[in-house]
Order: sequence, then structure tokens, then C-alpha cells
Amino acid sequence: MAVSPRRRQEIVDALRRGTVPQRGLDVMAVGLDRFGPTINAELQVVSNGGAQFKAVRGEYGSGKTFFARWLSETAKAQEFAAAEIQISETETPLHKLETVYRRIIESISTASARPSAFKEIVDNWFFNLEGDVLEAGVDASDQSAVAAATDDLIAKRLANVSKTAPAFAAALRGYRVAIERGDGAEAEGLLAWLGGQPHVASSVRRYAGVKGELDHFGALGFLQGLLTVLRDSGYSGLVVILDEVETLQRVRSDVREKSLNSLRQLLDEVDAGRFPGLYLLITGTPAFYDGQQGVQRLPPLAQRIETKFETNARYDNPRAPQLRLTGFTHESLHELGVRIRDLYADGADNGDRVAESIDDDFITDFAAKIAGQLGGKVGIAPRVFLRQLVDVMDKVDLFEDYDPRREALGEAAALTALTEEEHAAARRGDVGAVVPAGVDDIDLGI
Repeated sequence: MAVSPRRRQEIVDALRRGTVPQRGLDVMAVGLDRFGPTINAELQVVSNGGAQFKAVRGEYGSGKTFFARWLSETAKAQEFAAAEIQISETETPLHKLETVYRRIIESISTASARPSAFKEIVDNWFFNLEGDVLEAGVDASDQSAVAAATDDLIAKRLANVSKTAPAFAAALRGYRVAIERGDGAEAEGLLAWLGGQPHVASSVRRYAGVKGELDHFGALGFLQGLLTVLRDSGYSGLVVILDEVETLQRVRSDVREKSLNSLRQLLDEVDAGRFPGLYLLITGTPAFYDGQQGVQRLPPLAQRIETKFETNARYDNPRAPQLRLTGFTHESLHELGVRIRDLYADGADNGDRVAESIDDDFITDFAAKIAGQLGGKVGIAPRVFLRQLVDVMDKVDLFEDYDPRREALGEAAALTALTEEEHAAARRGDVGAVVPAGVDDIDLGI
């Protein structure tokens, strides 16, 4: 697999810090091949105007966030936009969809633009609309005719959205006028208002003839408008990831009820075809899906995403509403180590020495050592293993006389870098059975 020097450096630097790389996750996607065909097929459905929902389940440290980011990166390679949101009671409560929408705008990214790519998306939309107008035969030298024709096209493209969220279309038109007039402050303010930001100046809202701030129900209309803009800008659709939804189990009962109902409402809207071009993914622990403080508390939601899992995970159905992340084994840990070794050696100053010293046998022994230091819990080993493996390769690359077998295999592993969840999992002794194929650093809350 060809990896650019910059991408290679980003991956190695992230692993050196013990974090999940923001890009290049396909290099590390050990064991995710079984999901690939289904995910690609579902993304194709979305790009053709459909909508999809998926729930991923796994214990803490099992790779849920890694899977979500891998899916996001896979989608962006197919011209999707993507947004990852961490659900939390204080920052992003699920029962307040206006906040969820705002977080979508703040985190939205594309293959060519990092968060927030919202302005680029909107500007590209207007550029494409004017291109369509010119292709229709409007004289480019007649600016007033171009502007009028573009306004008409905006109204047509946003006709369905205007029925439920007329302010979205009005604010877009106001933004375009502000750009043409050079009213930078008004343009910036209207873009913020379109993104669901609160406390936008009343003078800015009057500029476009809109009132108030975005509320829970208006957020659904704005999301529909965003999908329309993305489609007309040439994007395949939007992947929205709601990560760590299991936090709902720890909130007040009334907030939990509202949040679960909001999730049910989103699923209903997806099924009803209101959000063409949307791929919605949520992640949570088995306790969230199966326990009485989670999905089971709202029977209509539980029935919607219920999935029967066989004893043998080999026969899990990837087309089902829920995906279960299977265990990280010694073999998959070794495969991951080999991939990172090869990636590192390709860009190292002394790559031949790294490849020779960090051979397959060393990786096997080093992985076993790290897992042994963790009480044999392979499930919580990957993050620590990769971080320490990169450290050993750094030393081999830097010091000619460094012997990794004598130095690295002969010293005790420093486990002070374990996260709180990893320490708890090691104490419980329950991680080895549920760890998925992916980097264990996947649920670091990044």
C-alpha cells in the first residue's frame, strides 16, 4: 500500500503519542475487511439518494472510535463529507438536536478540507449554481440576470427544505448578497447562523430577514438543507458519527428519556426518506444496547435496532442494524505490528536496520511481552504495544548499537500510560473476549 511521506509521518507521530491518527487508518485496519464490502455497498446506496443507519457495539477500548474514523475516511475517499461528534451531557446532549447540528457543522470535513469545511461547502454550492445558470444560456456579462437566475435556482433547489425550514434558504440568499456587496461582517454572521451558532447579532439576522435562533425541530430542517447543499456541490452525501452514545446511561432519567426519543426520531426520519444522502452511525457499549438504562428503556427504539448475534462471531451479519466488534487476537496484533514496522521502515533514516532488527519474530515476542504485562489481556495491549514499538524503532533508527532484543525484551514494560478505562478493563479481566480488530487506542475520547 503506497503511503505518502507526510501521511506516514502523521501516522507514526500519532502512534508515538499514543493517539489515533486522524488520517491513514486504512493502513491499520486489521480485521475490518469483513465489513468493507457491506459498508461500501451502503455508502453507494446513500450516494444514490438513499439513507442508512448503523449501530456499532463494543466495550471500552474495543475499537469503536477507530471503526467510526475508518468508515469516515473510507467515505471521504468516495467524495462524502463527514462529521464526528462525541455525545456528552454537558457539551453535546443528544436531546438537543440544535446542539448536535451545530457540532456537525463545527466538525464537518472533506477529503480536501479539515474542520470546519462548512464555508468551503457553501461557497462551492453557489459557484456550482452560477455555473448551472450560465450553462442554461444566461449571458455572463449581464450580472443582474445571472443574480436573478441564480436566486430562482436556489428557490427550486431548496423548495422542499423551504417547506419546513424557510429560514435556511433565506439565510443562504442573504449570505450570497452580503458576499456580492462586500459586507464581510454580515456574511460571516449569516454563515454562523446557518451553522446553528447562538447569539448572532439581531442586525445580521435582519439583513437576511430571519428571526430567532435554531431550535430542536428547526435543526432537522437545517440538516435537510445541509444535505441539499452537499448534493448540489458534488458531494456523495454526509456521514454523521455519534460517538459514545452510552453516556446517556449516566444522565438524569428525564434527560435520558428525551435523548433516546431524539435518537428514535432521527431513525424514523431516516427511514421516512427525509434525509437523502445521510449515513448515520452511532457507537455504544453492549450495556447501552441491552441494558434497561439504555436502548431497552424505549421499546420502539430497541425493536428498530435489535440484532441477534450468533455465538460464533464469524457468522455475524454485517448488513444488520448493529455491528459487533470481534476480538483482537495475538495473530491480529502481530499483523498490526508488521504493518507499522513496514510503514516506519519505509521512511526511516536507517530503514534497512529497522527492518532487520525489528523482524517478524521480534514483533511476535514483543507483542506477547506487552500482553503479558497486561495480564494476558490482548484486548488492551494494542495501544500500549504500538506506542512502545514505535519507541523501540526510534532507538534502532537513531543508535547503531541499540539491540532491541536485549534492551526492549529484557526490560519491564512501562504501563503508566494506560487510560482509566484500560486500567479498569485490566482489573475486570473482561477485555480479551471483546476487543476488535483495530487499534486499541480507539476509544480515547479524542
